Amino acid sequence: MTWNRELMKSSFRALGDEYYGMGYNLINGPVSSPLGRVPEGGRVPEGFSPEPYLNGIALGLAVDGMNSAGVIAVARHFLLNEQETNRSATDRYSSNADDKTIREVYLWPFADAVHSGLMAVMCAMNKVNGTLSCENSPLLNGYLKTDLGFPGLVMPDVSSQTTAFGSANGGLDFGSSTYWTESTLEAGIANGSFTQARLNDMAVRNVIGYYYVGLDDGMQPSQAGTNEYRHVRGNHAKLIRQVGDEAIVLLKNNNENGYGLPLNKPRTMSLYGAHAGPAMGGPNQALSVQGTDSDTYQGHLATSGGSGQASFPYLITPFASISLRAADEGSMIWWILNNTYTSTTSSGGMGGGFGGDFGGGSTFGGGSTGNSTTGGGVAGGSGGGGGGVNLGSVGSGTAVTPAIDTYAALDSEACLVFLNANSGEGADRSSLYDDEQDSLVTTVADNCNNTIVIVNAVGPRVIDAWIEHENVTAVLYAGMLGQESGRAITDVLYGDVNPSGKLSYTIAKNESDYPATICYTAVCDFSEGVYLDYRSFEAQNLTARYPFGHGLSYTNFTYGEVTAAATNASALKSQHPTGALSLGGPADLWDEVITVTTTVQNSGSLEGAEVAQLYISFPEAAAQPTKVLRGFEKQKIRVGATAHVKFSIRRRDVSYWDTVAQQWAVTSGEYTFSVGSSSQDIRGTATLTI
Repeated sequence: MTWNRELMKSSFRALGDEYYGMGYNLINGPVSSPLGRVPEGGRVPEGFSPEPYLNGIALGLAVDGMNSAGVIAVARHFLLNEQETNRSATDRYSSNADDKTIREVYLWPFADAVHSGLMAVMCAMNKVNGTLSCENSPLLNGYLKTDLGFPGLVMPDVSSQTTAFGSANGGLDFGSSTYWTESTLEAGIANGSFTQARLNDMAVRNVIGYYYVGLDDGMQPSQAGTNEYRHVRGNHAKLIRQVGDEAIVLLKNNNENGYGLPLNKPRTMSLYGAHAGPAMGGPNQALSVQGTDSDTYQGHLATSGGSGQASFPYLITPFASISLRAADEGSMIWWILNNTYTSTTSSGGMGGGFGGDFGGGSTFGGGSTGNSTTGGGVAGGSGGGGGGVNLGSVGSGTAVTPAIDTYAALDSEACLVFLNANSGEGADRSSLYDDEQDSLVTTVADNCNNTIVIVNAVGPRVIDAWIEHENVTAVLYAGMLGQESGRAITDVLYGDVNPSGKLSYTIAKNESDYPATICYTAVCDFSEGVYLDYRSFEAQNLTARYPFGHGLSYTNFTYGEVTAAATNASALKSQHPTGALSLGGPADLWDEVITVTTTVQNSGSLEGAEVAQLYISFPEAAAQPTKVLRGFEKQKIRVGATAHVKFSIRRRDVSYWDTVAQQWAVTSGEYTFSVGSSSQDIRGTATLTI
């Protein structure tokens, strides 16, 4: 959600550096599939976006970053691995999709990865069009190795190899010795089940990546022991925080009358929800690849589960970071780090502070008389003597009975509500919303006129239960932000960082608005074709709650005129590519053929960064969605300054898959190039006839 190419690459370079320093050289990542066809998919947070172009750019940069660290990236899961349900069943589900859908959506990001030097691919647990992915010759030998020119090895996901020669002939190169013993392979060559040429091909594919990333220089340290400590983290905490800062999306902000964001040294503030603070034990969960226990996490959620789970050296929570900020600024702060907390007594107890009678009998219960006949009760910095003081009155301090509605009814200048949505490998989410958390928001908002909601979700999270509440003034939304999560959230809350994240998927009004959901049958037909996410919403004329690419700022941006010009008109005269097969497909697919330009001015009062997005609408003959993302540029712009933005359009960006010719094709006609701040917030267009 940063939409920042530099951060995409540097993040995976840092990841690669850590693995390299520990002596590992074949790394099971990054993830492109699941792409995000099913928003409830348990492994959606491991990937990038259901938008093929954005996913492809990120995947290519991830591979480039890991390669530059001297480790071999293993892109996964190939292919159409879009849910966890029935992934390990005896008769695993089959993802069935037509050729056009595979080429234009699910294979598209892998082409970017191969073009960037991808040297290893992990085939998936599921079947594709009726055949196991890891024994699927049309998939591995056809789409991947022939059409994309992939030169590296294919390795199986866990338990995804089931035969010796079916997998070898199907395109698997690195597999289990259970199936590939020396005697088995020799016998196969002798009886014609296998060939020496295929064995030679497998051998070359197994070592080519080793040389490509430079592991033959002998400089990598030996593999570290299980409990051996090596300092490989460098300054990565700084990078993690920067990624977090830029990945947070400001969905909504009503800052009239001093409400909303950014916070400005609030005199009083309150925090609500388990997601605000640490879990009971941490910072890490136990590793499981069998699914998460719940769709929500009872603590601050900063990583997904299963194979996508981080191993934190520490975790900074919003509660910790905001508390320190409040202390430095002299703010009063109170909290309930629970989604449903209510007190069962009128006089408190020991939960969260003093309770009962203190200093001679002052009663701390919310709504009680608080009469004190002797002594002086002290709480939250307020003191009472002689005649007594009512510490339970609204506005008196924090020493009232802890309850969500009670605390929200205090004179808090800002009420911060924290929500999460959790998932991981092994199980899909049961829902895209949570009644308990939604009730938390509405309870606070019913009692606090400046309610700010912070959501960290593993994928799309429906928020219509409360988004239009008049007292919900601002919403921050992000994915998993890692060990510096609390600091990044605080940076944006207080305006130390101007939010610049953009949604990498659509947030719907209703869960049923998405074009696909979990499939419980043996055959899962991808009947929506190329119409994923915003493409489907536009085709069905559905209004999203927040569209793909949406993200506000604390400043304003004004777009200028959009122009489009052909930079290689002679290349565009050919309907099909003419270049030789190279990494990622025909070489000329990657050549620039068109440029689109515009300007973006910071017309507000704060420095900020804007992501200008380019969408292309094709002639009708190409049978494409209304428009598709084909470019983005993020620039930081000073107040009053104007940035010049240029989008470089490759031949593949204006191509569609010609199912008859079985080639990428450019059709004749008028193309519209739309530039905007989101898929729905278009600021200018230009047309060009090819």
